[in-house]
Amino acid sequence: MEINQQCVVALTWTLKDTLGEELDVLDDPVEFLIGGDDLFAVIEEALQGHSVGDSLELQVEPEQGFGDFNDQLIFLEARSLFPAEIEEGMTFEGASLPAGCSEHAPKDALYTVTELYPDHVVLDANHPLAGIALRISLKVDGVREATEEEVGRGSAGTGFFKIQPMYAAAPGSDSLH
Repeated sequence: MEINQQCVVALTWTLKDTLGEELDVLDDPVEFLIGGDDLFAVIEEALQGHSVGDSLELQVEPEQGFGDFNDQLIFLEARSLFPAEIEEGMTFEGASLPAGCSEHAPKDALYTVTELYPDHVVLDANHPLAGIALRISLKVDGVREATEEEVGRGSAGTGFFKIQPMYAAAPGSDSLH
């Protein structure tokens, strides 16, 4: 079966930046819905017409992938507003930021703690790969028809290109992920 709109593909890949630094390796095939929200459009377009066993080499520019880096999405907040166990790399949903954080911080963003200082926390709402051109070596390991459920939700359930918050509950609760 050839890859077309609204089918599910099983892929493996190696993801590198343009300097050749390995960012991610997917050794075990993972399924993605073509025509949904699982993959970037540039990847879906490149996969069209391919079938099991095919390999592709792609370069994904920032504007085709995770976007350009936006320095307006960096916020310096008082450390005292956050839980004592805060660590670099933790993520927070914008709607769950503590009261007292910048009113300019979008509520629909996901923030990563990028730096900790004695009195401040640096929050970054950019995707960690924003501003980076990516080189992807893909291999098609499977192709099948999508189910009605997958088409309806726009995903094969992978969510690879979405970062899940580690701290989504209201500050002070014990639901760190």
